[in-house]
Amino acid sequence: MREAIREELLRGVATARELSERVSIREKDVAEHLEHLEKSLRARGERLIVAPASCIACGYTFAQRTRLNRPGSCPECGSTRIDPPAFRIEVG
Repeated sequence: MREAIREELLRGVATARELSERVSIREKDVAEHLEHLEKSLRARGERLIVAPASCIACGYTFAQRTRLNRPGSCPECGSTRIDPPAFRIEVG
């Protein structure tokens, strides 16, 4: 499963929802797989790059967030309209 996710991320940027559709797993499970994948990527000389989630309503960026899943609401305005984080793999 993690190798399939890796292959998808090597093709380009994807959100957890897109990854779940492409590799046929639940969206909730993607973050857990990405955490494990991040460790194995380091051994290959690759890095998981995370474009942080952001609030659609006020533009707040979740830059300091370490969890890989989508936040529930914005700490600035309380909106639940959140653009999810996007992931890609940087090689070398």
